[in-house]
Amino acid sequence: MRALASSARFFVGGNWKCNGSRDAVDKLVADLNAGSVPRDVEVVCAPSTLHLGRVARMLDNSKFALSGQNIGLNGQGAYTGETSADMLTDYGIPWVILGHSERRLVIAAETNEEVGQKCRVAINAGLKVIACIGETLPQREGGDLWAVLGAQMAAIRAEVGSDWDKVVIAYEPVWAIGTGVVASPAQAQEVHAWLRKWLADNCGPQVADTTRIIYGGSVNPGNCRELGAQEDVDGFLVGGASLNGSDFITICNARA
Repeated sequence: MRALASSARFFVGGNWKCNGSRDAVDKLVADLNAGSVPRDVEVVCAPSTLHLGRVARMLDNSKFALSGQNIGLNGQGAYTGETSADMLTDYGIPWVILGHSERRLVIAAETNEEVGQKCRVAINAGLKVIACIGETLPQREGGDLWAVLGAQMAAIRAEVGSDWDKVVIAYEPVWAIGTGVVASPAQAQEVHAWLRKWLADNCGPQVADTTRIIYGGSVNPGNCRELGAQEDVDGFLVGGASLNGSDFITICNARA
């Protein structure tokens, strides 16, 4: 198995998406706080923007960091409904998820270029980025997988520059998000290895070696160990299973 750089721990993110009531969030936080997470695993939870402050007050920050789920491209101003990068950093939130397929394809039709620009805005504000990429099923079946991923990566690289130490790449095949269908370990490894080579060819061997590439798409307690055992899978971005404290803690221990 590929050894991660000393500064690049196995990474597990929990994307709570647009879910939760006060009671549900309180229970989830209590269950997470009661769980055991290995010291060599970095864990980040992304509640809804409305719940970030509540979770920040209660979540054990010795085990878990917090993330926003998105930022606006234009900063503060007359942008109703947006959250600026500066607002997250002002609140002490260190991470943000950008480019999730639900924002690319369902909510806001974000382009590759806009996702790349958001990465730059976030980094300039002091945030670290979980940058999501991934293909739809027609793109995969039509033979466009590598072109789609290459274009998404190129747009991120154009804005990130030399700041790859502030970026985690999350490969999330769109056809596996929330569907219960999971890329096989071999499929995940194939794409992650290709992405690592892309980084080596386009950003240099050091960036390829130290940038964490995590997998997302119906990760659960039953498949996390086999997926996490793949050489180029450096962690997970978890959706539905992150809403269950016990399941999420199990996933955090996938390599224990």
